[in-house]
Amino acid sequence: MEQLFSQLSAAMMAKLQADEHLGLSFDGENTHFTRFSQARIRQSGAVEQANLGFNLIHDGRRVTSSMSLTGNLDFDLATALQELSRLRAEVIQLPKDPYLIVPQSKEVSRQSHQGSLLTTSECVDALLPAMQGVDLAGLWASGRLYKGSANSAGGSHWFSTDSYAIDYSLITADEKMVKATFAGSHWNQADYQAFLQDSIDKLALMKKPLIRIEPGAYRTFIASAGVAEILGMFSWSGLSEAAIQQGESAFGKMRNEGAVLSPIFSLAEDFTNGMVPRFNDNGEVAADRLELIAKGKLENTLICSRSAKEYDTSCNFAAEGEYLRSPRMATGDLEEKEILKALGTGIYLSNLHYLNWSDMIGGRITGMTRYACFWVENGAIKAPIENMRFEDSIYQFLGNNLEAVMATAQVNPEVGTYHSRSFSATTCPGILLKSFRLTL
Repeated sequence: MEQLFSQLSAAMMAKLQADEHLGLSFDGENTHFTRFSQARIRQSGAVEQANLGFNLIHDGRRVTSSMSLTGNLDFDLATALQELSRLRAEVIQLPKDPYLIVPQSKEVSRQSHQGSLLTTSECVDALLPAMQGVDLAGLWASGRLYKGSANSAGGSHWFSTDSYAIDYSLITADEKMVKATFAGSHWNQADYQAFLQDSIDKLALMKKPLIRIEPGAYRTFIASAGVAEILGMFSWSGLSEAAIQQGESAFGKMRNEGAVLSPIFSLAEDFTNGMVPRFNDNGEVAADRLELIAKGKLENTLICSRSAKEYDTSCNFAAEGEYLRSPRMATGDLEEKEILKALGTGIYLSNLHYLNWSDMIGGRITGMTRYACFWVENGAIKAPIENMRFEDSIYQFLGNNLEAVMATAQVNPEVGTYHSRSFSATTCPGILLKSFRLTL
């Protein structure tokens, strides 16, 4: 993969004409996957793919595209040159971009993170025994991911890493479910078995009759997977500098009105776990760590080079969409074994789904509880609850109503595989809330 990208980049840059600037990006994977249904293997195979992205700039104009690669250098180079010719014909027809950034970085970097993954032949014996006796449906994906960037100024970056994830649902006879994802880069059999057993224990509780609770505000514990869904909303016109400047961000109140969150809430963009490359598609390299919200106060926003030029501010080399790539929320002091006791009477939410801003400027989020969500009384789980809609403001449930944060954090990877496996992952703990509002 690395050699292919290096050879293609060198050949493409040599073909540039005067006043042309070119940025190339590379995405690739070698993945072993297995699909499970009723705790049995239904499909198993491998995916090897790579894509080349183009960013052509000429006379203040810009055009982008991408193409699939075959791995045959001669064929791929001929196809890439044809695409370059097509882009040349297109770019001259576009209007000039007043905030265009011409690639200038000459930085060169190379990172290769070696994990400890199950081999294809080891997967069956490692994964299947712990599943027996339950109806499990899910997807195992494991292997190496690749990311590259090069530009005509001489900058070049390469990143590769190993990772695995098993994303699964456990299902009762009457189709109630427990959903979870076990992921990482270094396989630990004991951790996997303990993680799956925790899901099986929750499944046993899901067999109890559902109870319906009335709309209202309840003491609530939200597990790490649910917190990750909330933090994911921060990429939707959230911590983006452009969104704040345009008055379209939930965090505008923190910038302009002095609003704060709880002092026990902190969030950073953190690349030190080696799961996500620090460079973006333009080849710009972010710092290892950027504090975004520190002890409830807005410290930084995500600023790409385009926004920096448009709003005359400093760039921290965010991705062009100014979304979170590797968010990490700070842990607290609530131990896992103390969760139910600390909750007392209220609701335990394992997962949240279908989130959206109901009032973006006010920071109000709406969504649904789903899967293993329970009513708790006096520190003991009583029964699963019916799915309910919630609506509440981050300035409430991450503000005065945030009572405690778990002492440990879980990695929640982006498991969508619409085009390829993703690098993105959210590392966060669960949270205990004094009050969380369910609406219907």
